[in-house]
Amino acid sequence: MPNFQISVLVFLQIAIILGACRLVGRLVRPLGQPPVVAEMITGVLLGPSLFGLLLPDLQARLFPKPTLTVIYCLAQIGLALYMFLVGLEFDLGLIRSRVKSAMSVSWAGILTPFLLGCGVAWLLRDRFPLFAPDVRDWEAMLFMGAAMSITAFPMLARIIYERGLAGTSLGTLALAAGSLDDAAAWCVLAVVLASFTGNLWIAVFAIGGGLLYAVLMLTVGRGWLERLFVPREADEKRRGVVIPLTLILVTACAWLTDSMGIYAVFGAFILGVAMPRGAVARHLEEAMTPLTTGLLVPMFFISSGLNTRIGLLDRPALWAVAALVLLVACLGKGIACGLAARLNGEPARESFAIGALMNSRGLMELIILNIGLERGVITPTLFAVMVLMAIVTTLMAMPAFNLAYGRASGAEIEARRVGGVGV
Repeated sequence: MPNFQISVLVFLQIAIILGACRLVGRLVRPLGQPPVVAEMITGVLLGPSLFGLLLPDLQARLFPKPTLTVIYCLAQIGLALYMFLVGLEFDLGLIRSRVKSAMSVSWAGILTPFLLGCGVAWLLRDRFPLFAPDVRDWEAMLFMGAAMSITAFPMLARIIYERGLAGTSLGTLALAAGSLDDAAAWCVLAVVLASFTGNLWIAVFAIGGGLLYAVLMLTVGRGWLERLFVPREADEKRRGVVIPLTLILVTACAWLTDSMGIYAVFGAFILGVAMPRGAVARHLEEAMTPLTTGLLVPMFFISSGLNTRIGLLDRPALWAVAALVLLVACLGKGIACGLAARLNGEPARESFAIGALMNSRGLMELIILNIGLERGVITPTLFAVMVLMAIVTTLMAMPAFNLAYGRASGAEIEARRVGGVGV
């Protein structure tokens, strides 16, 4: 397909994608679901699971393979920018006051689902076509453990932002636990992917390089960014360079960590955490959020949905596998994290809400699944099973959270905690 035809078709695809996301968003809004849930569902609906099943020829003409690379690239740019914005909202100072609880919730949300995921992989490895034939047992177990341990950190951050929980005790604890959780899961994934090259030094380099990058950015880098951005933001004549400079840094940091083997979103997120707060952060959020969340992030969900074929679950036994995976996911994350929070003295409502938020997989789950599919670790069948699990656990997050707090705002939830209501 010539390039000019690809570019013309991509414009039509984007219009269809955004229109479909808007329509599904209207349908799920009365159910209390955030826009990200609508985008996840839309991705599956536009893929071979529904659109391709009902109108295969039309779906193939609208989403031919040569154009999917463009959607994929837009998705990766959107992820990097979105995770930068999440980092920009991340308050390290508040986390320091919740270190003990965050560590406990995080470890519960890592070890429990990881062990359960390893057990599921060991149990099903030789019974169903879930992993590539050349994948060894321990590699399958590690990948499944990492995939079950992941938390939808961007999803969690988006719920916290939309409910006005940013800066509250509950929001801070959930973000802290989610970030620690996902950092550990990415380290495990680095080991799995490195094993396919036969060189575990790649994993050592990835983990060590990622830690070094994070430490440097949050110490030396923080001061350098302050000197780079604050004077320019304060000077009207030089304020125009703030956005271009930021975009250069986001893409460079994403490239750096991706080259290390940690993944691009990690570099963008740490950069966001290290950026100056105040006027600089407000300027960046106002300028970058609408295009990122309104145009680029939906591309990722569509890209994942186009790889999801629910029709591969063509017999009751595979649906039983999907049910088992969902049950293990909820036990390993939602219940384990909620219990860990409660055992650390958190209020009952807050513990339940944290478990609900940590149980959602959303965006990060789809990232790890796409990597596994691209690298030939998992089959499209397991991809479909895990995407279903990610959608269902993400759908459960808001109703479960509302069960604990109803429609209360972030300020009301914090006031209840300070006043000891619902403890």
